[in-house]
Amino acid sequence: MNITPVLLCGGSGTRLWPLSRKSYPKQFTRLTGEGSLFQQSAQRLAGQAGHVAFADPMVVTNADFRFVVTEQLTEVGINPGPVLIEPEGRNTAPAILAAALHLAATDPEAVMLVAPSDHVIPDAAAFRAAVAAGLAAVAEGRLVTFGITPDRPETGYGYLQLSAQPDGSGAPVALTRFVEKPDLARATAMLADGAYLWNSGIFLFRARDILTAFETHAPAMVAPVRAAVAEAKADLGFLRLAAGPWAKAEELSIDYAVMEKSDKLSVVPFAAGWSDLGGWDAVWRETSPDAKGVVTSAGATAIDCENALLRSEAETLEVVGIGLKDIIAVAMPDAVLVAHMDRAQDVKRAVEALKAKKAKQAQTFPRDFRPWGWYESLVIGDRFQVKRIVVHPGAALSLQSHHHRSEHWIVVQGTAKVTVNEDVRLVTENQSVYIPLGAIHRMENPGKVPMVLIEVQTGSYLGEDDIIRYEDIYARS
Repeated sequence: MNITPVLLCGGSGTRLWPLSRKSYPKQFTRLTGEGSLFQQSAQRLAGQAGHVAFADPMVVTNADFRFVVTEQLTEVGINPGPVLIEPEGRNTAPAILAAALHLAATDPEAVMLVAPSDHVIPDAAAFRAAVAAGLAAVAEGRLVTFGITPDRPETGYGYLQLSAQPDGSGAPVALTRFVEKPDLARATAMLADGAYLWNSGIFLFRARDILTAFETHAPAMVAPVRAAVAEAKADLGFLRLAAGPWAKAEELSIDYAVMEKSDKLSVVPFAAGWSDLGGWDAVWRETSPDAKGVVTSAGATAIDCENALLRSEAETLEVVGIGLKDIIAVAMPDAVLVAHMDRAQDVKRAVEALKAKKAKQAQTFPRDFRPWGWYESLVIGDRFQVKRIVVHPGAALSLQSHHHRSEHWIVVQGTAKVTVNEDVRLVTENQSVYIPLGAIHRMENPGKVPMVLIEVQTGSYLGEDDIIRYEDIYARS
């Protein structure tokens, strides 16, 4: 059977700040294992396993992440399927409905596996086997979700109450009800009961069956989302959902909109390991603490520490902990988090506090990712700024000019094809070029390796909005 993975790829990234931020949330970062969480999710749902084959993944994301999505899929050898661009985040129900409508337009019988793109499931083979176990229920018109066998009384997850305890075979079990996040006493009792599983937020169903469920339980959502899909516009290989009708869709999760109201739900128990990495305590737990409960990154050193996570995300910054217990310390080039392990869920409060004081670190990642590559500011001073710019092979920045600044470019790796007004030249390593104020210019990477240059900006205003674009292969305004 052919299954289409639908990867949900939005989110604000507050609980894993400062590594995860609104401009670059956690699914695109390397938190555990090889590759980003998004890449791991796509690889887990790729290829063929037994009689189950996965189609190219459909991705639902926003305009800011569209090029990151395709770039990261290409890096791991996966061809992107349809990429639906949400005009704004409306929670999971409209996103899943849009994906189902798009699939059903060509194949109402299409089987969809809907999954968040930021979860950790170490045993991909076991998960694919669980997917295969759910197909019989899907063939009967059931909506299948996956329940995680709990190994502790977790208060940060919602639960699924089953009609009976799982028998260990992995066969689907009927769902009795959804249970909201419990307090510790209730979570402890549910763990002992054995008929409660964590709600993973992963679903398997036919497109026509989930559409019927929406028409039955959330009919007001169907018309605006259907119009947003029908009026969608193709844009450089992406499909932009129409903003007008999309804004009329109620902002609801799939659980509230449909699943909690349906009597056709089955649950496949899954006991092979799972985490939604909902906080730094979860990252600590999933990255194999040593005998003293300590996890360190390459740029971190722990001395006489216990139950601690020490992590440096800056190339030139060493994090050292001495005598720490139950502490999380995460350092970025522009921000440092230090918190007690028990307060991991309060990191989002720190983000709100930073937003209130208008600190850019609240939402903006120090590296700014663009369709052509990325840049980061190295030094900012009065009337000058120094940036490192990395341009992917074959990529090009827009043809542009500036009103308030001039620029000096020094190539430190690769070769740049540089346009300055009518002059076009190749600039190689250790060579530089000057861009006068007002000059129409562009840089391109004609080579097969990343091109790296140092840019020195000087002028009265250095903001990113001081730009006039004349041509842009990525169709930006």
